Amino acid sequence: MLSVLTGLIFTLVVTRQLTQHEFGTWGIINGIFIYALAIHPVITYWATREVARGENSGRTVFVFSNVFSLIGLVVYVIFAAFISLQSDVNFDVILFAVILIPTMFINESLTALNLGHKPQNISFGFFAFELTKIPLAFLFVYFLDMGLQGAIIATFGAYLPSIAVMWIKGHSLLQGKIKIEFLKKWIKLVWVPTFNNVPSLLSMSDVIVFSAITGSVSGVAYYTAARTIGFLVNHTRSFSEALYPKLLETGKKEFVAKNLVKLFYFSFPLVALSIVFAKPALFALNPLYIGAETVVIILAIRSFLTTLGKILFNAIQGMEKVDMDNNSTFKDYIKSKLILYPTFQLIRNGIYFGSLAIILLFLHYEKSEIELVIYWALIGLVIEIPLTIYIIKLVRNSFTLDIDWFSLLKYLFLSIIIFSLLYFLTLEFLIYNESIFDFLPQLLFFIMIGISSYLMLTYAIDNNTRMLVKAIFTELKKKN
Repeated sequence: MLSVLTGLIFTLVVTRQLTQHEFGTWGIINGIFIYALAIHPVITYWATREVARGENSGRTVFVFSNVFSLIGLVVYVIFAAFISLQSDVNFDVILFAVILIPTMFINESLTALNLGHKPQNISFGFFAFELTKIPLAFLFVYFLDMGLQGAIIATFGAYLPSIAVMWIKGHSLLQGKIKIEFLKKWIKLVWVPTFNNVPSLLSMSDVIVFSAITGSVSGVAYYTAARTIGFLVNHTRSFSEALYPKLLETGKKEFVAKNLVKLFYFSFPLVALSIVFAKPALFALNPLYIGAETVVIILAIRSFLTTLGKILFNAIQGMEKVDMDNNSTFKDYIKSKLILYPTFQLIRNGIYFGSLAIILLFLHYEKSEIELVIYWALIGLVIEIPLTIYIIKLVRNSFTLDIDWFSLLKYLFLSIIIFSLLYFLTLEFLIYNESIFDFLPQLLFFIMIGISSYLMLTYAIDNNTRMLVKAIFTELKKKN
């Protein structure tokens, strides 16, 4: 949850110091990273499943993941050159971000191993990353005024302590020998993680589609700023990181229902927070983006639906055992739940990108940039609604979920009441001052009122919340 705050502070420093063109370029760079990292699941996909089931593939995973990073470097440069030719971005600036590729590959391999071993180690690494990137952002972006290059250097520096923490926490996984049999298995089944990764590969491609068709970086800047606020609920996915390896290890379906209750406990207030504080949060990032308030609201709802769908599909895949049988055939894998999710996502993305491209081709000459960005967000939401309904039906057919619906209604009701009241208070008392040092303390004051009110009221009326708080303090006492 701390990453919600640290992430916003980092983005605030970046958006306040970068020009609109630079910030749009930052969004495009993050879109290209998806393609550069596309090859890493060939190894890391199996790493989590193998480690969770007690297989010693750690060193093999780490070594060959670093070898594959060379391919990632080449892919990044190719896409960077293509995008620079199709839009008005600076090729030299995009190319400079290539320094992040090796660190991201190392970080991803250690994340996959720790996820199968002790999922909490990932949170320690992420914690180190988030706390480091803020002072680095202030140093390189704010004080040294290095612009986008400073943001890239700050991100690079933040990955180093994250890698160090996960290396220390998971060093026992790297003590074995390099075993070629693991590599042979990964190469033989390369199509499974590749097919699984195609939807993720396409998930950020909407940025590329928009910039290529409209030739605009400013529209990407609006969308990137809105996504920073609207995608806050994505942080709740970290609460479900342990679900997938736990299901692989134990196969106990009751973990799913318990995890969903905690997911809703945190996601409801975060969605409400994104919607209520859409305008002031955008103003805090940079007054230039305040026109994207509607985009934030649309993205917040869409993000909630995609988060729910991803976690439900992770539960389905966690119960799949086809890869435990060495005699499983190509046909067995095709019929398995490992292929169901990417197939579903491919259909979703095909409809999404096709619709987006058609709308942009017809409207980009006659609509303003902010109107095009609103259409961009709306298309994603409209497509997500029926697909989420289908996922829920699919899960209910796969296994029974004994969910505490009364607790969920309490979380939803309190989120609506608390943040609706806050909305009217901000209209009355929040003063939009151009100085971030005057405006930000006001904004944080209102946010803290909302969050603390939600936490205190749920603790008072909900037994699940009291059990969660007790479990947290019990764990902290063990650590001490």
